[in-house]
Amino acid sequence: MKKIVFCLTLLLPLMAFSQTPQPFTITGKLGNMNAQVFMLYQVGSNKILDSSKVVNGVFTFKGDLIYPSLAQLVVDYKSVGSRKLIDSIPDRLVFCFDKGNTTIQSPDSAYKAKVLGSGINDQFLKLSAIRAEASNKINKLTVDALHGKSDSSTSGINLQAQIKTIQNDLHQQLKSFIQANPTSYLSLVTIGGLDGPTPDPVELLPLLDGLSKEMQDTETARSLRDALESLKSTSIGSLAPDFEQADTTGHPVRLSSFRGKYVLLDFWASWCGPCRQESHYVVHAFNRFKDKNFTIVSISLDRPNGGFAWLSAIRADHLEGWTHLSDLKFWNNSVARLYYVQSIPKNFLIDPSGKIIALDLRGDDLEAKLDEVLGK
Repeated sequence: MKKIVFCLTLLLPLMAFSQTPQPFTITGKLGNMNAQVFMLYQVGSNKILDSSKVVNGVFTFKGDLIYPSLAQLVVDYKSVGSRKLIDSIPDRLVFCFDKGNTTIQSPDSAYKAKVLGSGINDQFLKLSAIRAEASNKINKLTVDALHGKSDSSTSGINLQAQIKTIQNDLHQQLKSFIQANPTSYLSLVTIGGLDGPTPDPVELLPLLDGLSKEMQDTETARSLRDALESLKSTSIGSLAPDFEQADTTGHPVRLSSFRGKYVLLDFWASWCGPCRQESHYVVHAFNRFKDKNFTIVSISLDRPNGGFAWLSAIRADHLEGWTHLSDLKFWNNSVARLYYVQSIPKNFLIDPSGKIIALDLRGDDLEAKLDEVLGK
């Protein structure tokens, strides 16, 4: 058995912290095969690739674990090696395991294997089924629309609305799972990824508070809580942090100078494809509402040598109508750091009193919100 520590992408964002590892044993029976089997899993910040001989179907993995981990079990029938297997579609089993003993059994292949007596894997399967159902629904809607199999109710804006409904339903199902499983580490992990790159502390902190004391006392939970508490300063209902940054001519501009107007604080960059695609909606909203006490302040995360690209993108996308600011420090942009921006496009809608009233208004949602607060 040989273990290799290297970087692999697993399916759950299990967090890594300095806890004391405890032993685990995985015992398997895959029919009567003779082969080699690889297992990919995570311990703390390390991704582990381990291997074991399968003799008459029997194999064993042993090691130490900090928290429950997602794993991939891959059978190498022809001794092609782990890297070729990773890049192909081999006989594999994706499962979740914890400290202690775990048993895997199959009449022939890893693909058909069952993980026995593992509560954490049962929970993982429930979560996987919830996500798969939503993904399948969205894929079917999209494919039907592309092939003209859908009626007018699933085209254009209505298609986006139906996809959003499915996503909202998935969100609620994941919340229900968290609330129904307060002692599960998977509930803690699910909270961490529930809102993607734009977590809402107002929503997530109560879910974290609802977990068992054992879960809340983990380093994972404490770090998640610290991160969410820091995000409170830019959550809905908070006063938008003031800042000053230079515009395209080098003139310093303060956010507070726009007090008395509705302001869309918009984070983007010339190199960001999704941002450039979103420009159409932003321009349309600006042109509709610019005479109704509304403006936009765009913060560019362009690189230190990206000044020309930044200005060119403003012209190309017809964004000249509003204020553009940047310090050309890429992800170290001081305003992006102040607002805890982890991905772009990202925006905050600020009311005339300086209070944040909405986040991440993408596509038609921006105009819908402006219709709500400014009138059609």
